[in-house]
Amino acid sequence: MLFINTRPSDRAKSLTQQLQLLGHDVLDLPLLELMPMALTQSLAGQFLTLNQADVIVVVSPTAAEIGLLYLQTLKIPLHTLGSLNWIAVGEKTAQVLAEVGIQAHIPMVENSEGMLQLPILQVESMRTVAFWRGEGGRQFMMEQLIARGIHIVNMLLYQRALPICASDQAQVLSEYLQHYHLNTVFICVSSEASWKNWKNICAQHDLELARFIYLPLGQRLAEVVCDDLANKPATIYPISDLKPATIHTVMLRGQTNQ
Repeated sequence: MLFINTRPSDRAKSLTQQLQLLGHDVLDLPLLELMPMALTQSLAGQFLTLNQADVIVVVSPTAAEIGLLYLQTLKIPLHTLGSLNWIAVGEKTAQVLAEVGIQAHIPMVENSEGMLQLPILQVESMRTVAFWRGEGGRQFMMEQLIARGIHIVNMLLYQRALPICASDQAQVLSEYLQHYHLNTVFICVSSEASWKNWKNICAQHDLELARFIYLPLGQRLAEVVCDDLANKPATIYPISDLKPATIHTVMLRGQTNQ
């Protein structure tokens, strides 16, 4: 039994170590690399008017780190944003914010759907939501809020790309599978962008998509994976978070069902 950890390198280490302590073999194969975008005049202007928003949605630890850095660079005191509500996509993101005294709302399911269900986003008087996000991310959530008449402040803080090391790691995986003839190989899928990159890697390295057991984060992403594998005998176990205990439990269940 093998787990493929597809999280960005800066977020993968803890998950890999804890799963190994639980007795699992783990291969790190990051499908996304996050690179900061420059603090342009336009982006600076968004930061300088941030206190006009009702809610700030922070979509990742990287978004939190870059956003806080740019606040410091522009000499914007956090107390000037005291009337705002903060939403963090998950506990790791909330921890980054908590280190500077920001208490954020965290969804039960750590994705866009989970955040949309938070009571703070159901307040009728809410008019403006700012997003600290990466290029290409959280489109679904923003579209849902726009459809409700909410103004979006779209603050792009980083780019997402396929890491250079991904192809080398995919080759390692291919050789590993050939040598050990593993039947149960689990892979976490945390975003549509990482899923698209995974499909491209499988095509490049002649890896059959359906031979893996998928752990997509949230129901909507699970539906995307299901649709793409509709004509293939694949196994999919949706998960609500990326905690080691959650993944461990699903892997044990998946191994039993094989």
